[in-house]
Amino acid sequence: MQINNVGTNIVKPTVEYTAEDFSFLMATNFESAYNLCQMAHPLLKASGYGSIVFMSSAAGIQSSNVGSIYSATKGALNQLARNLACEWACDSIRANAVAPNAITTPLAQHLLEDKNFMEALKSRTPLGRAGKPEEVAALVTFLCLPAASYITGQTICIDGGLTVNGFSYQPQA
Repeated sequence: MQINNVGTNIVKPTVEYTAEDFSFLMATNFESAYNLCQMAHPLLKASGYGSIVFMSSAAGIQSSNVGSIYSATKGALNQLARNLACEWACDSIRANAVAPNAITTPLAQHLLEDKNFMEALKSRTPLGRAGKPEEVAALVTFLCLPAASYITGQTICIDGGLTVNGFSYQPQA
């Protein structure tokens, strides 16, 4: 199995991104996963039961004002999961993406401590809270198990219902 769990973000308006910002985010969030898949393919194929899971984001499913490049990289991971699912099925390799909402991790802590952000998140998330790391880990684990052997090419949102509601947040200046 291969879990692609790398990502970072630079949040700014699209017209303010530099070529360096674009290259950095694309290389970190997308290119690293793409290259790792290429390198891991022979090992996954030899295992007879390969499973790839990409850590995407709800921002790769819908607009969420977190940065256009970040969202594009996560959308690219979703598409890569679909392509590899079809291309590598003959090698007994499955590929899926997991698209979380805000999760209570150190990386998101500054947002989760922002009262305005949490109010906006709760208002747009039917379950009314951020997700927990163990909830995401349980889904990733499931996708790697034989019980998920007929699931491939999917982007599974683990978002408390956010993507069926939409989300928009503008930080207070």
